[in-house]
Amino acid sequence: MSELDQGFAEEPPIWAIFGDLMSGLVGVFVLLLVWALGFQLELSQQLEQEIDKREVEEQRRHELEQALADPLATGRVTLRNGRIGISGSVLFALNSAELQPEGRELLQTLVTPLQVYLDQHDQLLMISGFTDDLPIQQGNNRFEDNWDLSAQRALTVTRALIETGLPPTLVFAAAFGAQQPVAANTDDESRSQNRRVELAPVPRVSQGQAGQANISKASPEEVKPTEPKPLAPQPPEVTPALLEPLQL
Repeated sequence: MSELDQGFAEEPPIWAIFGDLMSGLVGVFVLLLVWALGFQLELSQQLEQEIDKREVEEQRRHELEQALADPLATGRVTLRNGRIGISGSVLFALNSAELQPEGRELLQTLVTPLQVYLDQHDQLLMISGFTDDLPIQQGNNRFEDNWDLSAQRALTVTRALIETGLPPTLVFAAAFGAQQPVAANTDDESRSQNRRVELAPVPRVSQGQAGQANISKASPEEVKPTEPKPLAPQPPEVTPALLEPLQL
């Protein structure tokens, strides 16, 4: 009998095991609760940052509208998503990159408000040229294709703004050809909307961001030549052709 009592006495109490189990479950629950609260706090902060970012963009768009109130009131320019659009027919004749007098006068009215806006927000001005989807007319040897035409038009507008007084350090040109149309290119009216030049303020690249894009240099001893590997042919990727900033 004493041996039986001794066996029961050596068994661990069940309440102690149950208590350890409950303590473990409570610990897991607390960890999950802390993780959920942290995740919710992070989402809340991201949401606040996105709201602040949109408010800043909306404020800048409003300030740009105020700076361009006179040209916008005449209907000669448009403002869409922070981009100033000028119809190609106002600036150039068909299949031409020579600036018309009406277009030059319009650009002169834009220089002062644009320079004030760019200085206040420490931004640059990107001049983008666009065309419709029609190929260059036969016999026109000045341009190879729509990419060339849009590039020359963007450069012409860039030079005109610089000649009018916009510092060359604040402006650069880009060409998009027939890419990114604003209309369907189904008739003359829609194609005329796609023949345009856009002026868009863009942020400057900080030195920190530029440093991250730099490729680290290695000494000749550290560089080991590797055998070239044949690559499968890839379709060409269509990207905007950026031009170097102009220095007159």
